[in-house]
Amino acid sequence: MSDAIAFLARAIEQGQGLAKADLVLKGGRIFDLVSGDLIPGDVAICNDRIVGTLGDYSGAREIDVRGKIVAPGFIDTHCHVESSLITPLEFDRCVLAHGVTTAICDPHEIGNVLGQAGLRYFLDGAMATAMDLRVQLSSCVPATDLETAGARLEVADLLALADHPKVLGLAEFMNFPGLLARDPACLAKLAAFQTRPIDGHSPLVSGYALNGYLSAGVRTDHEVTNLAEGREKLSKGMAVLIREGSVCKDLHALSSLITERNSSFIAFCTDDRNPLDIAEEGHLDFLIRTAIKLGAPPLAAYRAASISAARIFGLRDRGLVAPGWRADLVVVDDLESCAVSTVLAAGRVVDDALFASRGALPPVGRDSIKARRVSPDDFVARGQGPSTVAIGVIPGKIITERVPVTLPYRNGERDVDLDQDVVKVAVVARHGVNDNKATAFVKGFGMKRGAIASSVGHDSHNLCVVGTNAIDMAAAVNRLTQIEGGFAVADGGRIVAELPLAVAGLMSLSSFEVVRERLIPLRAAAKGLGVTLAEPFLQVAFLPLPVIPHLKITDMGLVDVDTLEFVRD
Repeated sequence: MSDAIAFLARAIEQGQGLAKADLVLKGGRIFDLVSGDLIPGDVAICNDRIVGTLGDYSGAREIDVRGKIVAPGFIDTHCHVESSLITPLEFDRCVLAHGVTTAICDPHEIGNVLGQAGLRYFLDGAMATAMDLRVQLSSCVPATDLETAGARLEVADLLALADHPKVLGLAEFMNFPGLLARDPACLAKLAAFQTRPIDGHSPLVSGYALNGYLSAGVRTDHEVTNLAEGREKLSKGMAVLIREGSVCKDLHALSSLITERNSSFIAFCTDDRNPLDIAEEGHLDFLIRTAIKLGAPPLAAYRAASISAARIFGLRDRGLVAPGWRADLVVVDDLESCAVSTVLAAGRVVDDALFASRGALPPVGRDSIKARRVSPDDFVARGQGPSTVAIGVIPGKIITERVPVTLPYRNGERDVDLDQDVVKVAVVARHGVNDNKATAFVKGFGMKRGAIASSVGHDSHNLCVVGTNAIDMAAAVNRLTQIEGGFAVADGGRIVAELPLAVAGLMSLSSFEVVRERLIPLRAAAKGLGVTLAEPFLQVAFLPLPVIPHLKITDMGLVDVDTLEFVRD
């Protein structure tokens, strides 16, 4: 208590200008997110707190920000750090430079592989990061019973972690059919978190079904993909977290929702974004400048990235450049470009020295790929005739289409048809629970030869492979077992590119810079097979996700997500 009193005394003294502030940003303009005005003045900081604005301050350390604008730090309201392909400490290094001082993550990727141990790994990581990494406890592990997961998290497993200082509430409730059917296990989790933030996941849910979903206490959704859906959800009090990730790109479709009138119910998120896209485009800084370019008022865009996001998740100490608020700050050259020049996280300047002072985070989930060796015969697609349905990939979306196709057929087996852009897709169970395998067809990759495989396969993270022939499919899958998971590209029966992801088969042991550089030849190798998708590997990773309409594949078979039944043909 004495330390807290001493800090308050120092903060009050420095705020009044009676003593030098610990740190002062000198000579810039403050972006006032209340009025929208750009106001000249210094920003004085004591420890992790802003103590002075709209005045002339002196500090023990001063940073010249003349000609620049000081804005609140950005908040990514929904992300899966695992999908960045790097560990929490590398994610910290990667995105803080883009002004992201708070990230709210759902570690359900590693939770599906390692269970509660995976969540504890992320909580340990959150205690070590320079950014404020907050955790929503994974609500649906597994997401459904239509796939084989490596773990199961019940309400007791979540409550054991609920009082951790980095935990906010309950992560995206993907099992909306279970919620609407009032499944007891679903209701037990929802009831346990009624006083805390509960994230939603309700793609295309509307009308009375949406009313029922919201009646469970769900308050947000990042799965909105069209304006009509967004408007209905806003009108029913749901905060819309507009997403722009490596695969799911909804910002262009939803940009007209970003208005000053709506801004308190709008926030930004990335969901799944890899280091190469972050290097080439940016992170939340990219979302802000893109939103403004698409016509969003700068005030609405910056509110969505900070104060609105903070209030939606009950983080009442951040989101404004004002005395008494947390000193998470971003210095930008101008509002429109959102070119970040300096970042402060809890009053600390983000630089190499800050990252060097962090603790270590030992890796977990080594040797988590327990699938047995496969052969080309494992990828035979048997059927009752030449007609079937293929998963129709939509570039930039994880929603898929149900595409009727007629394929070459011989001796009870269907085959690929490159002229129709239809190739095989298969999922191989990898958790050692069983030896399940399922094969079907997918349309839209543009692939002309070879195969690409991934141990990132939302959400249970079995092995998923897309290919033109069984020999390359088998080669790619077998390589994943040898490198402890990751991505592999096969052509002519040999591996031509790979990226190991040895931490639970999801994250690299390497730095984000190394991962970024290795993604370049990996994408080039996929393109060399004829693949036309901008981000083919994460597109593969979402093909096994049976909680996103309309057609998906798991290790148990082809799933009609609209009916939650297996397709039998």
